[in-house]
Amino acid sequence: MKRDVVLITGASAGVGRATAREFARQGAYIGLVARGLEGLEAAKREVDALGGRGLIIPTDVSDPEQVESAAQLVESAFGPIDVWVNNAMETVMSPFLEMTVDEFRRVTEVTYLGYVNGTRTALKSMLPRDKGVIIQVGSSLAYRAIPFQSAYSGAKHAIRGFTDALRSELIHKKSRVRLTMVQLPAVNTPQFSWCKSRLPRKPRPVPPIYQPEVPARAIVWLARHPRRELFVGMSTVIAIWGNKVFPALGDWVLGKRGWQAQQYNGPADPDRPHYLWLPLPGDHGAHGEFDERSRSQSLELRMATHRGWTVFFAAAASAFALLSMCRKRRG
Repeated sequence: MKRDVVLITGASAGVGRATAREFARQGAYIGLVARGLEGLEAAKREVDALGGRGLIIPTDVSDPEQVESAAQLVESAFGPIDVWVNNAMETVMSPFLEMTVDEFRRVTEVTYLGYVNGTRTALKSMLPRDKGVIIQVGSSLAYRAIPFQSAYSGAKHAIRGFTDALRSELIHKKSRVRLTMVQLPAVNTPQFSWCKSRLPRKPRPVPPIYQPEVPARAIVWLARHPRRELFVGMSTVIAIWGNKVFPALGDWVLGKRGWQAQQYNGPADPDRPHYLWLPLPGDHGAHGEFDERSRSQSLELRMATHRGWTVFFAAAASAFALLSMCRKRRG
């Protein structure tokens, strides 16, 4: 049985790291792409130990030439890429007017244009073969932006618009290359410990928080199942659909509560190192500081990925309720 060849950007930590482990359990050959060498080396050890094969490729995804080079190295080592996961990101947690132009540009270049660079390179490999899957790792913030993450929220919105436009182009070409997007909830990753922040207290994800293994399972599932888009976590569903129905209410709630919801504990260290311009040394793993507050399962995701059973149980429950009502009326 042919092993999948997978390339994952942002593979050294967080969701990318957890996704590499999940694909490794399937025996995949994985190109591990990120800037931090120590994190990539640790990810490779995990991939190899779990039954996959990893290839380390230090890369800054904002540079299209580096991304093309990474793809060539993966295909030289393992063969044509079957699954490309765009996941690398950066953020600055700050009021918009306190951000510099260079900071905003850097977040956009990595979090949005990094996806554009990755998608373009993936298509150069996949279109001639008329085969392959490109997975864009998005966020509920692609629909419902939040304060103090203007650059990151804007980038996630841009990814969704770019993906929708390109998907239509692929349909026009009658291409069998699949382009899909997974929208994530708040996830317990190291980014909140190493992002640049101007918040007065320590930054945190807005609860409820999920462990990175939850979206990792969704990403691997999407690689094998045709789905235009997949939401992870009930909080994502509520945020996205709530914004579609009551967008002004979302503005008001976040205007009142969005500031404190993204902070916890005492004052932040203004001199703490961050990863905006250069990778931080060391291996930071997949998890952040919020293990005790994070969920390792999502009932919503299980239902979304098992629609047949969901419909069956919903129909059975409805039939039981109807039967009970009929019996009461007869009684």
